[in-house]
Amino acid sequence: MTAQRHAGRLSVSTLIVLAAVAAAVGLWAGSRWLGAEAARDLPPLRNALLYPQPRQVPAFTLHTPDGATLTPADWRGRWTVVFFGFTHCPDICPTTMATLKRVWDRLGTEGRTDRARFDFVSVDPERDTPEILARYVGYFSPDFVAATGSDEQLTLLTRGLGMIYARGPLENGTYSVDHSASAVIVNPEGHVVGLFRPPFEADAIAADLATLMDHAR
Repeated sequence: MTAQRHAGRLSVSTLIVLAAVAAAVGLWAGSRWLGAEAARDLPPLRNALLYPQPRQVPAFTLHTPDGATLTPADWRGRWTVVFFGFTHCPDICPTTMATLKRVWDRLGTEGRTDRARFDFVSVDPERDTPEILARYVGYFSPDFVAATGSDEQLTLLTRGLGMIYARGPLENGTYSVDHSASAVIVNPEGHVVGLFRPPFEADAIAADLATLMDHAR
């Protein structure tokens, strides 16, 4: 994300920081709950933080570049990692996507990709056309799923998952988008169970996913 230069952008950034702090408090509580109740069954996680209880995914409808729809039903049956970003993002998004590619490659060597799914959801539908979105996500992996939708649907989904995004003011004919940098973890039952938080480490994320696949109930 670009440096903040205007009061309007500063307020957006402040909102994101406050949201991140609130999420961190909730996740800290979740870690304490898990430590007390589930440590016997679930080995320590290296990058993931889990919520105290699974959360429902709100009803939503997005669209993939090939014209198909993406709904909560698509997040059932596998461990799904969902990252929100935009293709014009100069740093956080490409770095995160490159890390997730390494995670995917490691899961592939372990024969686990049939139990995992990675989705990139663009929060910049105006610029991220189907062609641009497909090309961007395909660069990292043809197995990754790309989707976007209206601001109404994106706001409903991001808020329901504890994420946030906001577009900055127009500058020199363009704009940037502030967004949460964490990746959401959805279990095979289609419930949100936690987050992967930056800084992301491919080996740690892959190991955590393997742990969840093998031990979580």
